[in-house]
Amino acid sequence: MRTETPVAIRLADYTSYPFSIDEVRLEFRLDPAATQVRATLKVTPAGSGPMRLDGEALTLKSIRLAAEGAALSILPPSDYALDDHGLTLLAPPSGPFTLETVVEISPEKNTALSGLYISGGRFCTQCEAIGFRRITYYPDRPDVMSSFRVRIEAEKATYPHLLSNGTPGEAGDLEGGWHFAEWDDPHKKPAYLFALCAGDYDVLTGSFTTASGAHVDLGIYVDKGEAARAAWAMDSLKRSMRWDEEAYGREYDLGVFNIVAVRDFNFGAMENKGLNIFNSAYVLADEATATDLDFEAIESIVAHEYFHNWTGNRITCRDWFQLCLKEGLTVFRDQNFSADMRSRPVQRIKDVIKLRARQFAEDAGPLAHSVRPDNYAAIDNLYTATVYEKGSELIGMLRRQIGTQDFRKGMDLYFERHDGQAVTIEDFYACFEEATGQDFSQFRRWYAQAGTPEITVEESWDEASSTLTVKLSQYTRPTQGQPVKKPVPVPLLSALLDGKGGHVAASDRAAEPFLYVLDTERAEMVFRLPAGSARPLVSLNRDFSAPVRLKRALSRDDRLALVRAETDPFNTWDGLQTLIKEEILTLADGSQTAPDTELVGAIGQAVRGAMGDPAFAALLTRLPDVGELFLEREPADPVALSAARRKLQAAIAAELAPEITQTIAQPSPAPYNPGAEQASIRALRSAFIMLLGGRGDAGDTLLGLYRNAPNMTEQLSALRALTVSAGAGKDEALADFEARWKQNALVMDKWFSVQAALGTAEDVRRLIAHPDFDLRNPNRVRSVVAAFAMQNLAAFHAPDGSGYRAVEETILAADKANPALGARLMTAFEQWRLLEPKAGAEAQACLKRLIAAGLSPNAMDIASRALDEDAKG
Repeated sequence: MRTETPVAIRLADYTSYPFSIDEVRLEFRLDPAATQVRATLKVTPAGSGPMRLDGEALTLKSIRLAAEGAALSILPPSDYALDDHGLTLLAPPSGPFTLETVVEISPEKNTALSGLYISGGRFCTQCEAIGFRRITYYPDRPDVMSSFRVRIEAEKATYPHLLSNGTPGEAGDLEGGWHFAEWDDPHKKPAYLFALCAGDYDVLTGSFTTASGAHVDLGIYVDKGEAARAAWAMDSLKRSMRWDEEAYGREYDLGVFNIVAVRDFNFGAMENKGLNIFNSAYVLADEATATDLDFEAIESIVAHEYFHNWTGNRITCRDWFQLCLKEGLTVFRDQNFSADMRSRPVQRIKDVIKLRARQFAEDAGPLAHSVRPDNYAAIDNLYTATVYEKGSELIGMLRRQIGTQDFRKGMDLYFERHDGQAVTIEDFYACFEEATGQDFSQFRRWYAQAGTPEITVEESWDEASSTLTVKLSQYTRPTQGQPVKKPVPVPLLSALLDGKGGHVAASDRAAEPFLYVLDTERAEMVFRLPAGSARPLVSLNRDFSAPVRLKRALSRDDRLALVRAETDPFNTWDGLQTLIKEEILTLADGSQTAPDTELVGAIGQAVRGAMGDPAFAALLTRLPDVGELFLEREPADPVALSAARRKLQAAIAAELAPEITQTIAQPSPAPYNPGAEQASIRALRSAFIMLLGGRGDAGDTLLGLYRNAPNMTEQLSALRALTVSAGAGKDEALADFEARWKQNALVMDKWFSVQAALGTAEDVRRLIAHPDFDLRNPNRVRSVVAAFAMQNLAAFHAPDGSGYRAVEETILAADKANPALGARLMTAFEQWRLLEPKAGAEAQACLKRLIAAGLSPNAMDIASRALDEDAKG
């Protein structure tokens, strides 16, 4: 296996492709072992010189070429060159021509799940980012856009449904029990959006009428017998379509929209034009087998992929460096959809939790990169939290700075000007500059600089003049290749509070929140209040208006006072989180042996005060994950942090004991509905069940909750709590869950994940040896290895190295079969430099063993950056 680090590709080296592919005709004769693909390209040269076509794992059967007006003829071997990565026409015609290639591929041997492969006995494709080159020879890059016409032939009995992009055309029977179907996509698209599925499915059908009255046929293709479990996905799709019309004026543009659910998929879903392909985990759900979080994820991901129809498909990215232009923008859109479907404050908190846990950690480690990087080694490794979640935050800051009305103007101009094009970040912001008359060149520094800005806040109060001065400074730590950072505009939504639930007016500020944009290294806000005024409290970065870290020298009493005075739901939650982080750190370093009773009481008071909004109350009980605490103090000791966290959890459970007892004694809402109102109630019930698990003496209660759970949300919460408590009922519940659900792969993923995320290294070894552990299925591998390595940090980063040794062989095996999966698992090591010395040394040794054993180029890129002394972050 090759283990060299891939050669970097640089944004500065971009050049346009010197040929236009005006039309693509694809003909597939499907066979699991030997599929034949005939590709006919209509080509117009835009320059001179050789024509390079990408191709991998292809067997060339024939190649023919014809100048315009001539008949196709066999191209002699002297006119082209083949290598492991493609085909080069050495001297193509100077005018328009047609190129036809016939290749053979083996989908059943394609364990990388990139290109055309087999999942559950059915054909499926995944072409983003560069999977189309595993189907046929083609310029596999997003700026080459063409119209696609597709013909699929297959055995009718085995593959009765033949699907591709666009609009269905002619279909019929062929000799020998075969049949065919043709599809025509009128919208030009890059190859990464091509899709094909073939197999025997159950289909849930529906329809949608657009705002202009156009009829759209909807179909969700699933495993046999599973159609009813796709109902929520269908409902989510219709709501997404309506929301995009109302929020952005974007109608769907074809008469057909299909979704296919597959078990073996490297990602959550893929937005292929008119034929979205989904990991089945994000399609199939009912109350017995899926949790509220599953329903919420389905709603969000269905929306995300549908919204790509305009932000990603109709307008795509010129090159992969612009990936954030389609992904960050579409995440922003799906987050706002979810906020409108549910609770906006709760959704905002959940978005920030994800950002801090994943992206802040990325920014602080050796894998840090800018939202639009200037180079990459492996494109699959660019699908990161920085591109997605931080990219979304930048769009949110833009809208906050210019206002919703001008933001809509800029978006309308973007859709109008660039429809059918492959564009850049500069193209996007030019639309907003025209719409607002503003210059966004400084704002675009957010796209060029890696790292999380730190905003230091210093306050001084002059009682004699009733003047409050707030000094602000920004600093971003050096990252690889960027030792010095320039200031970026930081929009801080702020307010002055009186401590009694009200806002304070100053001489030049009304008594309401205001937006202050810090766009220099240092600045200050001065507030002059009426004579004799009491010192106000300062609420900063309300609603998390900028993705920054605030550093404020406030005492615990000051922070508690600010939490009690807050009028912003996010800052109320965040203020408590800051206090909780400090408490866990204090407990972990041994300077305090028991949780502070005043803080525990304040948490209990906040939860009790929020019981009218159960989802928000549930979030107030949340303790930061161990990984989030890595960023607060170095070196990090995950074992000590985990123990401290459990100690505080037990104290909060004791403080809220009456509320917990009363809440879980109430029946769960019935009949079950996955919507926001009921999900909010179950979120609080589940949070309280998890608190019970931290007490250590509630085993009988938890086992009873498990046995009597009326839905998967509460059953899984009780199972997790039992696993945490490690009481007598744990083994009984785990055995019962396995016996009950062993035939349902998606539910069994949960069973594996609970044990890996909360158990020991020995538990993980046992799970890997389980007969149902399937190395070929990314969901199952993630449910064990990723759950352990990315959620169970105390066990994974055990000082004796047992956690690393438990999974390293599996990581190697997964990487050999599926490099995209292997590379994603390797990111579990991104924070190893923050560990206490003993664990850090074991992590470094494990990384070196993995490299020595042989990694794919994808995984090698991650490993080499993690070990690079110049990439410490």
